[in-house]
Amino acid sequence: MTFTLPGFDTAAFVAATLAEDLGEGGDITSAAVIPADARFTSVMDSRDAITVAGLPLAADFFRALDPAVEIELLVAEGASVPAGTDLMRLSGNARAMLSAERSALNTVQHLSGIATMTRLDVDAIAGTGATLLDTRKTIPGLRLLEKYATRMGGATNHRMRLDDAAMIKDNHVAVAGGVAEAVRRAAQAGISRIILEVDALSQIEPGLEAGATHLLLDNMDVATLRDAVTLVGGRVPTEASGGVRLDTIRAIAETGVTYISVGRLTQSAPAADIGLDHVSQ
Repeated sequence: MTFTLPGFDTAAFVAATLAEDLGEGGDITSAAVIPADARFTSVMDSRDAITVAGLPLAADFFRALDPAVEIELLVAEGASVPAGTDLMRLSGNARAMLSAERSALNTVQHLSGIATMTRLDVDAIAGTGATLLDTRKTIPGLRLLEKYATRMGGATNHRMRLDDAAMIKDNHVAVAGGVAEAVRRAAQAGISRIILEVDALSQIEPGLEAGATHLLLDNMDVATLRDAVTLVGGRVPTEASGGVRLDTIRAIAETGVTYISVGRLTQSAPAADIGLDHVSQ
């Protein structure tokens, strides 16, 4: 079964990734060392405790080079598994499997790394009522995949694109001539969802009066966040953003904010340690 994601062209991604790795001459090592009819049976496993994301997409790399490959996915997307867990079994043409190995592993390692970091933050704020959001701080061309991985880790997607909502930040405010003027212009343009970034309590009332529908509380300490939530009084959702770490996210969530957005989920997550090992028959 091919990996499907709305708006994402799996076939094109797999083809481009394999073309990047194979070059014009193909896998010269496998072609020289492995007989053309040799079989390769292997297990993909995790060397660390991880939250899984991208396994069906990884399988598509092997299918692209050997349509007859036999693949068994052993865990579900979004599952949190301990170190040593077998993730996938596959058996197919050895040259094809070894040629696709790096592309498949790179993909599932990257996406599982994002999902794993995300799950840590989601677990850290459990029971507070706050929702974890990702951001647009993604690798160009990989946004749909990386935001898919945050969902597998339990987060909720923030804006996918610039046309999803207005997000008025400090530079917009500076050019427009103030918080109220920037929000007023967005409202006059007919935009229904207006997210306003504020970095001072004094900006909250002018922003709300002008029509902001969501406040992004930027780089505020815990005490200031608590004051901001009180001042807003539930009139619009509030979002804490900036400098959020695993060791601080619980305290931030306990201020009563509606959301916490974390750029490092897609910007800084380390790759999961996942390998593919030959199994003797």
